[in-house]
Amino acid sequence: MKIFKKSLLLISFIFFSCILVLPQLSQAHCQIPCGIYDDYARVQSMKEDAVTVEKSMQLIAQLTGKLDAQSQNQLVRWVMNKEVHAQKIISSISDYFLTQRVKPDQKGYAERLKKHHLVIIAAMKAKQNVDMKYADKLMKSIEALLPYYPEHKE
Repeated sequence: MKIFKKSLLLISFIFFSCILVLPQLSQAHCQIPCGIYDDYARVQSMKEDAVTVEKSMQLIAQLTGKLDAQSQNQLVRWVMNKEVHAQKIISSISDYFLTQRVKPDQKGYAERLKKHHLVIIAAMKAKQNVDMKYADKLMKSIEALLPYYPEHKE
């Protein structure tokens, strides 16, 4: 039992170290409006991240309470995975959409800003929790952005 507690302590240390380091390592698209990114594709990418957050929550719930080393290892990996993908959503909103696509002179600026902010809040809540309602709220908040970024049919 003593070895298990030390292992859990080490895993916790590694996990929290990663949480502090990963946001700085994530690279957002530069803040030069180059026109390379497709806004609709960015939203779809955030939806994929939200699905990954949801799956991570499901597997965290399945692994909770299992004390064997493999289950503990997988549990930590899924928690870290959930953190990374929720952070990717936050970074996409703050580093791309809010800096390049949401402009103070746009019609409906306040509503647009609010909807983008709600995505950040939902991603933060998904990082903090494993209740599936947070994954659902995250997906719905991302989908609420789709009217601003429609698919281009060429």
